[in-house]
Amino acid sequence: MRLADMPGFDDDDLESVSLTEETTAEEVGVDETKERQEKTKALLKEILFNSLYLLAVLILTLFIVKYVGQRTVVYGSSMAPTLMDENNLIVDKVTYRFSEPERFDIIVFPFAYEEDTYYIKRIIGMPGETVRIDEDGVIYITDESGEERILEENYGAEVIEDPGMAAYGITLAADEYFVLGDNRNHSSDSRNPAVGVIHREQIIGKAWLRIYPFADFGIVEHQ
Repeated sequence: MRLADMPGFDDDDLESVSLTEETTAEEVGVDETKERQEKTKALLKEILFNSLYLLAVLILTLFIVKYVGQRTVVYGSSMAPTLMDENNLIVDKVTYRFSEPERFDIIVFPFAYEEDTYYIKRIIGMPGETVRIDEDGVIYITDESGEERILEENYGAEVIEDPGMAAYGITLAADEYFVLGDNRNHSSDSRNPAVGVIHREQIIGKAWLRIYPFADFGIVEHQ
């Protein structure tokens, strides 16, 4: 049965119904378009936010690596037993921007003859001092006043067998440091002319935190 055949329903009513249905369809289409646009805007905002967040993280990471701290891995046993092979460390790059290195600090510096190679050693001699190691492996420090004394320390894993260049005494300039590995007889350090004394500007930072192995996690003791 047609609507027009129904009692009380004429052609004018049919037209009214048709127009109402068309209007409703148009309104639904507009609503769907608006909803899609809003979803698109929300997605773009989320993408923009995430991109800015990742950029900020990247910039912060680069800043930290360059100026604050840097992860490094120990290779070899030259600092044993203090630091062992494959220990993972965070190097503090901030402290020496505000203060000077101290005796017995464990520092990181580049090896002059091999690109992207860094050494980690302990400071033994300070600027202005003369460092001498005798045939018995005893370390002598002569200060700027000329007074010589035996360096009291127990970081060495064993008695030094080869004093190297230090057998004749090495006098340090105002910006130079004499360094040794704790594993004295298995370390290439300031006794070796290939390493020599370390200039202040060469020092990248000091060993700060051991992050691996997890069983040894903690602050690296210097003094």
